[in-house]
Amino acid sequence: MQVPLYQAKAEFFRMLGHPVRIRVLELLQGGPMPVRELLAQIDIEASSLSQQLAVLRRSGIVVSTREGSTVTYALAGGDVADLLRAARRILTEMLAGRNELLAELRQGPPSQPEPAPART
Repeated sequence: MQVPLYQAKAEFFRMLGHPVRIRVLELLQGGPMPVRELLAQIDIEASSLSQQLAVLRRSGIVVSTREGSTVTYALAGGDVADLLRAARRILTEMLAGRNELLAELRQGPPSQPEPAPART
């Protein structure tokens, strides 16, 4: 039985839904990196990073190569970098809207016209 496309997309985004995985992908946009450099850039235990890298590798988003004792990771393709740039643009737009709303809130209530004097 084939999984519907919308479900496959949801599983894809769920796989991306971990801060360490996103950080790894951001770092790999600059090119392949050995695990030791990833560890230096991300404040995480080596075993936790290894688990997150395994998830990314199994999904096919990253690839790894080994030279001696050094394991290096790279993005499997440029589409991941495009996706991260698109996410940055979307977040920028969302936050810009929030900043405008926050600025309006900080200005206080809109000025009300003075009430007309009561007639006696």
